Amino acid sequence: MTESFYYSSFLNRDRLVHILDPDAATCEALSVLFRLEGFQTAFSVDVAGFLLALERRRPDVVLVNVHIGKDSGLDVLRQIKAMRNAAPVFILEDRPEVDFAVEAMKAGAADVVAKPIDTEKLVKAVTHALRRDVHVGVPAAGRRPVEVRGFAQLTPREREVLELITNGQSNKEAGRELGISPRTIEVHRARVMEKLGARNTADLMRIVLAG
Repeated sequence: MTESFYYSSFLNRDRLVHILDPDAATCEALSVLFRLEGFQTAFSVDVAGFLLALERRRPDVVLVNVHIGKDSGLDVLRQIKAMRNAAPVFILEDRPEVDFAVEAMKAGAADVVAKPIDTEKLVKAVTHALRRDVHVGVPAAGRRPVEVRGFAQLTPREREVLELITNGQSNKEAGRELGISPRTIEVHRARVMEKLGARNTADLMRIVLAG
């Protein structure tokens, strides 16, 4: 099972990938690619259309061509960052441009992808960027708070369980603190692991602590 399929098997359906490229064929091809991986998709062929779409719904991932009308992909990247939108932005290049790639990465691009696009690599990069959005706070009162910005569909109870597990509590201890049975804790933990792409508890800890 590939990483991209593992992600698409559960929560990609709640994530929106927006493609911004003047070439409609590229937009359609990438839309099909990500829909097959379970994502929702939208695309625009100009910046005006993209900005209108942002008013309706903020995307979870943006793919933007380096050349988009009179604007550049870098301008769009900066606009997205100025909105304090945490969505990873991937820049698409019609041909490799090293100087621009360096500038884009410095401006906060998640990655720069040259055409022809390696679709398998792109999907893995997108899912990896979403998976990395797990952050552990500074310990306070003997506990490390856990924030999950990516895959925000964790329920409040799942977030509580994740925090308790991360802080080393057993199912029995977590259940006692939350007033639910250890079996219910186990069910919540299994859901958290699937949503974050963890194959076992050790993998879950690696994902969280690496964040």
